Amino acid sequence: MNDRYDAGYGGDHEDQYELVGYDEYGRPVYRQAAPQQAPQQPYDPYGQQQGYGYDPYATGRQQPVPQQYDPYGTGQQPPVPSYDPYGTGTHPSGPSGAPYDPYGQAAASGQQPRVVTEQTAYIPQQAGPPEQTQGEKAPPRPERDYRTEQFAFVEDPDADSEDVIDWLNFTENRTERREEAKRRARSRLVALVVVLALVAVGGVGYLWYAGKLPGLSSAKSKTGTATAAGAQNRDVIVVHLHNTKKGGTSTALLVDNTTTKQGTTVLLPNSLSLTDDDGNTSTLAKSVDDDGSSGTRDALDTVLGTNIEGTWRLDTPYLQNLVDLIGNIDVDTNADVPDPAATKKGAAPLVHKGKAQTLSGKMAVAYATYRASGEAQNAQLERFGQVMQGMLRKISSDPTAATTTVQTLAQILDPSLTDKDLGTFLAKLSDLAKGGDFKTALLPVQSDGTLSQQASASVVKDVLGGTAKSPDQGAAVRVSVQNASGVKDNTEKARVVLLNGGFTFLEGGTAPATSATSKVVYTDAADKANATEVAKTLGLAAGSVTKGKVTSNANVSVVLGQDYKPSSS
Repeated sequence: MNDRYDAGYGGDHEDQYELVGYDEYGRPVYRQAAPQQAPQQPYDPYGQQQGYGYDPYATGRQQPVPQQYDPYGTGQQPPVPSYDPYGTGTHPSGPSGAPYDPYGQAAASGQQPRVVTEQTAYIPQQAGPPEQTQGEKAPPRPERDYRTEQFAFVEDPDADSEDVIDWLNFTENRTERREEAKRRARSRLVALVVVLALVAVGGVGYLWYAGKLPGLSSAKSKTGTATAAGAQNRDVIVVHLHNTKKGGTSTALLVDNTTTKQGTTVLLPNSLSLTDDDGNTSTLAKSVDDDGSSGTRDALDTVLGTNIEGTWRLDTPYLQNLVDLIGNIDVDTNADVPDPAATKKGAAPLVHKGKAQTLSGKMAVAYATYRASGEAQNAQLERFGQVMQGMLRKISSDPTAATTTVQTLAQILDPSLTDKDLGTFLAKLSDLAKGGDFKTALLPVQSDGTLSQQASASVVKDVLGGTAKSPDQGAAVRVSVQNASGVKDNTEKARVVLLNGGFTFLEGGTAPATSATSKVVYTDAADKANATEVAKTLGLAAGSVTKGKVTSNANVSVVLGQDYKPSSS
């Protein structure tokens, strides 16, 4: 607004007026530089005086020019050009009394050209008093009464402002919740990755510790990355299967390696040489018959370097009841087994050869004790091992339930092995057998009943964690046997009998032709008594003993003829 005043009084008129102040509307008040007496009129704040004045509503009617306020009391009122913001065409009169042209143009007539200006601001005006006629005295100046609603720049609180604030808060909170959810999701993902990594590391560590990683063996300890076989913990019991109908025994060790979580059945041939408490050498079969459970267990510990914790005598009737109690077993049979109770030849076999054959208690006993004509005792021993593993897979893995099964059998157990101990032990082996961590191994035994260091290393050292220590055979009489009877199985039967008699058996092979009679030959006179004892052990007549040439490394040579009638072993 001041710019317009400057425009109206600029140029040549700057030296004719001087600024003396501003009125209540912010308009500048000027006075003439030279004193000029003019009739004083009262101040009209509403522009009601006659003359050229301010027309706020652009009506075209000129308003009276108000008398300007004299703040210094000089009594002089200079004519002040009025501001025309609406371009009504009315202009203030210049200093000479003529209408003043703010653009430097003189008015050609009383009617001034209309100047259109752009409104830049709106200042609300109060309604003034009624117009006064010329010559009347202006009413007294009213007191200023400004109210808030008169000014547009004073804003009342919007009714919707709280809604806007609530919406902003909701938007901000929802964004924060979304970010928090993302952070939680990332935290869970990181935690999951860490857990999976720990599980993988733990699994590999367990396999490493158990010696089940490829390329590692539990028996290797050179680099310290695997547990030495001897340092592993094993629970071992010995099982003797007694055939109450046909006679004979079958022996096996049940091993639970608690370090490697591996179970094993170790089959022990009856020809294994043992030493009794008196230092006498005998076979495993003879030791079971003569020395019983306690003596045989101690002898096995000496030969195998083990620590057997108990003996389980399992007679064939108890084996039959056990299989029936657990609900039959499944076995991959390797032979057709005839029914022992069959009275006719050519009757259907009790057990058929084939995969996954379901065996009842009676069938399990028949298969476990079956030995075909001409077969070695190891063949029957391996069938016994199959039945044992099938039974372990079927028995309960719960110690309490397994103990109940053992108690139901009503066996008279070895004092060192109670019902609870046996039930708990079988439950552990059952868990391993069901998980595929169970195997069966045959202990390699040489023809003379001794253990070869190379042959027994994989079983005695790795499985049992012991050291093979066969009895000293230097003092035993070495007997070489050649079979000329025409019956292949006679060699094996003679071997068992001789080993049980304390002799060292040497394989002499099969004679090219059969012989009707048997012969027992010795070379040195000192061996005559030994030859006589050999004939007696084999059930041959005393006349079969003769002096002659024996095979290398033998004290006595035996030729089995058709008159040889082996006893059951």
